Amino acid sequence: MLEQGTISIHTENIFPIIKKSLYSDHQIFLRELVSNAVDAIQKLKMVSRAGEYAGVVDEPEIQIAIDKDKKTVSISDNGIGMTAEEVKKYINQVAFSSAEEFIHKYEGKADQPIIGHFGLGFYSSFMVAQKVEIDTLSYKEGAQAVHWSCDGSPEFTLDESSRTTIGTTITLTLLPDEEEYLESARIKNLVKTYCDFMPVPIKLDGEVLNKQKAPWRESPNNLTKEDYLEFYRYLYPFQEEPLLWVHLNTDYPFIINGILYFPKMRPDVDVTKGQIKLFCNQVFVSDNCDEIIPQFLMPMRGVIDSTDIPLNVSRSALQGDRTVRKIGDYIAKKVGDRLKELYREDREQYISAWKDLGTFVKFGVLNDEKFKKQVEDIIIFRSTAKFEQSTASAPVVEVQTEEGDVWQDVKPATSGSPYTTLKEYLERNKERHENRVFYSTDEATQATYIELHKNQGLEVLFMDSFIDTHFINFLEREYNDVKFTRVDSDLDDTLLAKDKAGEIVDPTTNKTKSEVIKELFEKSLNKPKVNIRTEALKSDDPQGTPPAMVLLPEILRRLREMNAMMQQQNAEFPEDHVLLVNTAHPLIQNLANLNQGSIIQDDGQSTTNPLVNLICQHVYDLALMSQKGFDAEGMKSFVERSNEVLTKLTEQASK
Repeated sequence: MLEQGTISIHTENIFPIIKKSLYSDHQIFLRELVSNAVDAIQKLKMVSRAGEYAGVVDEPEIQIAIDKDKKTVSISDNGIGMTAEEVKKYINQVAFSSAEEFIHKYEGKADQPIIGHFGLGFYSSFMVAQKVEIDTLSYKEGAQAVHWSCDGSPEFTLDESSRTTIGTTITLTLLPDEEEYLESARIKNLVKTYCDFMPVPIKLDGEVLNKQKAPWRESPNNLTKEDYLEFYRYLYPFQEEPLLWVHLNTDYPFIINGILYFPKMRPDVDVTKGQIKLFCNQVFVSDNCDEIIPQFLMPMRGVIDSTDIPLNVSRSALQGDRTVRKIGDYIAKKVGDRLKELYREDREQYISAWKDLGTFVKFGVLNDEKFKKQVEDIIIFRSTAKFEQSTASAPVVEVQTEEGDVWQDVKPATSGSPYTTLKEYLERNKERHENRVFYSTDEATQATYIELHKNQGLEVLFMDSFIDTHFINFLEREYNDVKFTRVDSDLDDTLLAKDKAGEIVDPTTNKTKSEVIKELFEKSLNKPKVNIRTEALKSDDPQGTPPAMVLLPEILRRLREMNAMMQQQNAEFPEDHVLLVNTAHPLIQNLANLNQGSIIQDDGQSTTNPLVNLICQHVYDLALMSQKGFDAEGMKSFVERSNEVLTKLTEQASK
């Protein structure tokens, strides 16, 4: 026996702590031991290239062996090996003294979990093993093979070994409650999870278990589109194809490699939960990089690999680390550069992907000033404007190029509407309505209002994603001289016609026709909080305009939405709103005539008064339907009134 002794540690109960408390997942032991084996193989290559080893360097490989009878798992490498002195130094002194320091620092801090635990991997063996043995032979000329053994107490033995091949084998005799690692399927799963991209073949029963090639470590010039897509499918099976990707590759001022993908945004995606996998030297560390990447890039997917991210720290410390912050800034800049490149070089793809990309971009602009400056000129909005059509059947988009005022035609791949930047919108419309933007948040429910604007040549932008409520406020701060008006908040003077007929005073009543119509609706609806306005909507076809419209003043609506958001409630439809009655519509004119021409009976009531009241209520219901859906009771009342209106109209027609 070369030596028998006690590991020089001060904490006598360090092994129980290692076994029970150090890692939340005991399975991490395999990752640590295989990582050490890869390091040993790479070190042998280095000393061989430096001329310090003249022997033959075999093809690198790591062998995992399972012996169910002996309850052992062994990990063997053909790397650099260790001498007896190196075993005493790196195992007895460094590993366990470091383990003790590590435990003292983090024991009892469960609220600050450690992100990776890298660098001190050997002692993780004792989480699953009742006995750990090392059999090793150094590459050094004349070295004696040695065998080290420890049963989970501070006692160890160091003997000579009969090993004849350079390298190291670590054998774990498993604890009774850790025998799941004697199953081949379990080992294969762990290798796939943690070691799939390690650059050395890892074998079990002669079968190579890992892919070895890490695409993110390749030069982008060596990868095809299919390579990127294949890697995405491997990482995220059964998902839709990504929109585009960003390849990260730098070694200054820090080392980082990676591939990040923009996925298609699905309604069930949690944008606050990261899905980017963190690696260190091609070794899997974590399923997310929440502390490393900017928050607005959380929905991205892919891989980040860096040796400059400090893993042996708490997550809170990681968030405050200066290098980590710089890495986050670098990633955001690369994403911004990629988006600008796509906008310049493939506008069609950019527009096609914007429905999903827009969420990333707008969220980033709201949360990151540097990113905002990068991408503020490539934020686009769907528009109602009718730009010049190309000869193709699909509508075109005209976007100003970097060279100047030349306009470029681009056919959007998935949308029937053109897209434009806000600056282009303002420039295009400055003669008609300078520094004013008309926008829609819901194309379906606001269709009537949109059509009214379009018919009078007013361009409307669609700001209808869930983030746009906040983004409009941001735009108003950026463009503080620009007024943003939702199409249903009020009507521009351009949309209104001077109704001369409606202003003629009737000598018998001393009221104008508009005043009579207003009183008619006020009496029929009997809703004091509804402000009735009578205006004539401008149109070449009055029948094609709505007979009435419900308007929600911009400021009041936003205050209501803000209060609802702060109280985490849905915004209720306000009782205070405007009902604009279109005096130019034939229905409203007929209604006024019907009311005026009715015969007053002995009881003072008009014969047509019930019908007039019902029609007023029906007109209001139709206007209200474009702003909000009815609840069950509201829909029941609407259907009943509709049936009653039709019944009375058919009675009138049959007389």
